[in-house]
Amino acid sequence: MESQLAEVRAALSQSGESTFEGAKAKAELVVQELNNVTLNIAVTGVTGAGKSSFVNALRGVQDYEEGAAPTGAEKSTMTPTMYRHPTMPNVNIWDLPGIGTENFTAKKYMKKVNFNAYDVFLILTSTRLREYDIMLAKEIEKNKKNVYFIRTKVDQDVDAEKRKGKTEEQTLSLIRHALKEKLKDLGSTHIFLVSCWELHKFDFNKLICVLEKDLPDNKRNALIQSLSVYSMEILDKKYNTFEKAIWFSAFASGAVGAIPVPGVSAAFDFPVITAFLTSYYFSFGLNEKSLTKLSDRVNKSIRAKIHESELIKVIAARSMACLAVELSSYLASEGLEGGLKVIPILGIVAGAVLSFSTTLLVLRKGSDELYRAAKEVVEMAGIE
Repeated sequence: MESQLAEVRAALSQSGESTFEGAKAKAELVVQELNNVTLNIAVTGVTGAGKSSFVNALRGVQDYEEGAAPTGAEKSTMTPTMYRHPTMPNVNIWDLPGIGTENFTAKKYMKKVNFNAYDVFLILTSTRLREYDIMLAKEIEKNKKNVYFIRTKVDQDVDAEKRKGKTEEQTLSLIRHALKEKLKDLGSTHIFLVSCWELHKFDFNKLICVLEKDLPDNKRNALIQSLSVYSMEILDKKYNTFEKAIWFSAFASGAVGAIPVPGVSAAFDFPVITAFLTSYYFSFGLNEKSLTKLSDRVNKSIRAKIHESELIKVIAARSMACLAVELSSYLASEGLEGGLKVIPILGIVAGAVLSFSTTLLVLRKGSDELYRAAKEVVEMAGIE
């Protein structure tokens, strides 16, 4: 019991509230915001810059998959087109048309594409920047929005220049210098060199770090949760994001949603736990579709090992009855079969405390198991 009391005290301290009721109310608002926040990322640039492939890469979708943004030299975006993230429906990637011609001013362009609908603007180019793109960036900055320049297809440039005797570092340095010279009149310039086929290389991680810093907390969390697990760094970012959310989710649970599991007298908030762990499961790429795509990409069979986890199997099967049994075994292993009927701390309702304490325990155990499984995936796939 003492450990449960310590958990409650620590959680109250972290919440900044003096009472459990105050912390719970605050947590409910945070959870509601996290669940309902929408992140809109606008991707624009000249035809042929690789916009559609970049949109697909951000969504973790292959160019040939159903629902992918169409690619190819003949494809040209004429109107803003929204592509929802396949597992994070509150994250939308917009494929915008290029600014066009000299007669199509930046101000007119922003009105046409509904400028205020987007949180972030990414301007893509696969060669040199055009004056139209620079004009657009100035207009975006003038309207207090964040804009970033993405130089795509750098893997092709590196390969081409290697045949001429240049090293990768030399090629990237030349590209970066040319872009900086072109953009020297802009107030703040963010330039990232990327390959849509190799997100773990070049500047994609730097782009994510800058977006993390610039976005509000709730939208930052949506971004991190939506990313494909293409590196150990991204996996750890996801884990840390979910770890912060565990406190809020546990506080938001209460006696109303709490149910007792057969054989365990303590109650926990089953709807909160199932929603949280299911989000974790998809965000970590542990679902069958993500594992299959990764197996094909690295030419290794990794699914069998992951399915050794009972928790992953019951989440994958969407079997809530089996999940309840699995969660009850977690509680039983912690010695919570009985004796937690009343916790007289700070005048708290006992049922709410029980729900908080046991929900927090289950969320931690479940998230740790899913993290270990995802880490195994990364290691087995040979991803650094």
